[in-house]
Amino acid sequence: MHPHRSALSACLAAASALAVAGCLPDGGADAADDGRISIAMMQPPRSSLSPLSDDAFKLSRWSTAETLVTLDEDGDPLPGLATEWSSADDTTWTFTVRDGVTFHDGTELTAAVAAHSLEYAARATPAPRILDGLALEIEAEGDTLTVTAEREDPLLPQRLSSPQLSILAESAYSGDTVSPVGTGSGPFELVEVDGTTSARLDRYDGYWGEPALAAGIDVTFVPDGTARAAALRTGEADIVESVPTSQASLLDPDTLTEVPMPRTNTLYLNTEEGPFTDPALRAAVRAAIDPRALVDGVYEGRADVAEGLLGPALPWAAERPERDEPTPAGDPDGAAITLATFTDRAELPEVATVLEQQLEDAGFEVRQVVREYADIEEDALAGEFDAFILSRATVLDSGDPAAYMTSDFSCEGSFNIARLCDEDVDAALSEAEKASVGDERRAAILAAEAAILDTDAAIPMLHERVIQGDATHVADSAKDPRERLLVTPLTHLTP
Repeated sequence: MHPHRSALSACLAAASALAVAGCLPDGGADAADDGRISIAMMQPPRSSLSPLSDDAFKLSRWSTAETLVTLDEDGDPLPGLATEWSSADDTTWTFTVRDGVTFHDGTELTAAVAAHSLEYAARATPAPRILDGLALEIEAEGDTLTVTAEREDPLLPQRLSSPQLSILAESAYSGDTVSPVGTGSGPFELVEVDGTTSARLDRYDGYWGEPALAAGIDVTFVPDGTARAAALRTGEADIVESVPTSQASLLDPDTLTEVPMPRTNTLYLNTEEGPFTDPALRAAVRAAIDPRALVDGVYEGRADVAEGLLGPALPWAAERPERDEPTPAGDPDGAAITLATFTDRAELPEVATVLEQQLEDAGFEVRQVVREYADIEEDALAGEFDAFILSRATVLDSGDPAAYMTSDFSCEGSFNIARLCDEDVDAALSEAEKASVGDERRAAILAAEAAILDTDAAIPMLHERVIQGDATHVADSAKDPRERLLVTPLTHLTP
């Protein structure tokens, strides 16, 4: 491991937030000298950087793993490792696999290798959420790959853009384990991972596209937001993910970029057991929450009050249909609830504190649970909490919100923290999933959003804006609302 990065990792693991800046090595200057880019990332890997988990988005942001299809700014599909595609009917799509691509282990990309990656993902347990409720059959012949869905799916090309469906060399797969180390196809090769502490990538000179300008990437995982901001302020990191709003005023404005995100801060209520099986008590929570206090107090105005699950990053979401009268709020009458969230996003513990006060003022008795995300996700999905505050990307996978809604709110959804199972919601989600791309699909998605909101299983509070920190000597880093890109082949350090 790069000696400066190793020292940085050890320091961040051991130091308090107030002491971080004093023990960081002089990494930024060294990185500029050798052309390597240092990044302080927010969340450590949750699943050993398996592409079948949310860790896939790290691999995408580092430009080490690639997909058959990419997305443009509007969410429309563009060529990736596939150069073109066509549909034979409503369920079958054929993709032509790019020629001349090699993986970091030296093997070549073929249609059969791409089929192997997709088949592995399609049969994984749990399946990547982009494939929730959608079985696929994959066949390779020559340089083409045919993907057949069990039902009509107009979004299949967009689905294949999900980083969780990255195409890796066959050597990446061993039993139940998938390793992206040395098995991607991007301009940077992942050469070393130190658990949840750091990662190292080198420029891959055999890349099929434009070669990377930077010599490599040195990543340190820094869950503490104050520490990430300190790394940017002291020059120890070149790029910093998710600068907390509380730290933004302490940094040079020229180093900050504020990006509206398709990300919503939402309170999920456990509808399966506990007090919130009662719709009237869920309505009482909705009535008690004052989102403006969160936007102005916690986010210092760097967020937008939520009108629904989908925010201003999707302008068409403003054309919402009128909704039925909401469920009347019941009397909490001292109902005891457990409110949980995680520390990885610096604002969320403070959001929990404000919500606790608002809910107690409404008559609830609140107990807080706050841990790192890696230590709390399993309990949240298992329904261990009555209420869970989640910062959730709404178009993360396919560029289309229907997949997120199905994952989070359908009876069979793999990320259903609210434990919601509602016939009307499932019917609306089904209509949205099969609707044609364009205005028809957008209207169906908004109808599904209304059905979800009518249950009060999820109470959207605010839409976030991400603040990315780039040192002034960083050129051409990506500012991506979908959080798929960060360091690209064009990203480099200037003198």
